[in-house]
Amino acid sequence: MPEKNRGKDQSDALTKFWDDFERRNTGEPEFLQAVHELIETLPDGEFLSNQLPLLRILVEPERSISFRVTWEDDKGNVNVNRGWRVQFNNALGPYKGGIRFHPNVNESVLKFLAFEQTFKNALTGLPLGGAKGGSDFNPKGRSQGELRRFCQSFMTELHKHIGENRDIPAGDIGVGSEAIGYLFGQYKRISDQFVGTLTGKDPLFGGSVLRAEATGYGVVYFLEEVLSQRDESIEGKRIALSGAGNVALHAAEKFLQHGAHVLTLSDSQGYVSSENGVDAEQLKDIKKGKADGRALEDIATELDLTYKAGERLWSVNCDIAVPCATQNELDEKDAQSLVEHGCGYVVCGANMPCTPKAIHVFEDAKVVFVPSKAANAGGVAVSAFERTQNAILYDWDTDKVDNRLLDVMKSIHVCCG
Repeated sequence: MPEKNRGKDQSDALTKFWDDFERRNTGEPEFLQAVHELIETLPDGEFLSNQLPLLRILVEPERSISFRVTWEDDKGNVNVNRGWRVQFNNALGPYKGGIRFHPNVNESVLKFLAFEQTFKNALTGLPLGGAKGGSDFNPKGRSQGELRRFCQSFMTELHKHIGENRDIPAGDIGVGSEAIGYLFGQYKRISDQFVGTLTGKDPLFGGSVLRAEATGYGVVYFLEEVLSQRDESIEGKRIALSGAGNVALHAAEKFLQHGAHVLTLSDSQGYVSSENGVDAEQLKDIKKGKADGRALEDIATELDLTYKAGERLWSVNCDIAVPCATQNELDEKDAQSLVEHGCGYVVCGANMPCTPKAIHVFEDAKVVFVPSKAANAGGVAVSAFERTQNAILYDWDTDKVDNRLLDVMKSIHVCCG
């Protein structure tokens, strides 16, 4: 456990705290990493001696609910998955956080995400606590009927633990507007209520405009504030962007609107590389192809873009790196490569995308590092706006939502600055 030149009594107290925490959370590496990163940022002096009891409370989820999800596939086979909802902290308001469907989902991943969500939600200034949920169900390759039956089974259990003033789930990886529609439909059927218990809905039945774009747009809005403080602008900057999902593609869209050059996009098989940057028409075609479920490599080939299979993108010459794919995607070696290739800023679009050693490399090289707690809070901000619109039975237009999103990201920058 790093000691940050603290006094012996402080170091001993912190070591004892960490040893006990690590023992209680054995086998949960993602959650341990998230808490470790928080502890490394704690101030010296009186904080540790006076606030360790508070820290013990802060890092313990209020409850973690696990349940069985049984569902029938199109062949009539009965399948069993696990579902979870981690309600971490509701000190500021009802729990708020997404639902993730992915084979690597487990309790450790969800505890880390809910822990991060607690701070992210607090930074927005909105009255929201932190939570996260999901299942090890893989929606890829499933029919609409299979997705619907799974979502209905998942919500049949989850509905007991959520509510508009209790816990408000949203979408996340593997849970888009279609899945949210099935989840919300089942909640409505069981509860006989049309209320804002889930966000991320289609605008046709209670969703907010710009919800899909919000996280990616928010990343760019926050970076805009960071650069402005240093008398710089996004225009002309070379962006190394990872991912080709919701966050990455909408961040790329907003970067292009600000005159930046998006040099890369990626998936798990490799990355698209464009020396002069992907243009708006190419990005539009990539978004359409991804929405149709096509592989990034196939899309790139059709657009005459270079696709580097089996390679990592962090060796490109860039001004700004924006990891938007998944946790721990950028390691120490990648960080060193970015520094060597001129990167001056790293802005986290995904949750905890950089390993601790990577962060230390950036800190030592004086690279400006923006953690996900601040940079990717735009999604939850617009989710909160959706909840407000549901409560007042009124839809806001695009300009109003966008302006309020910009205001939230600015206020987070002021808070963090």
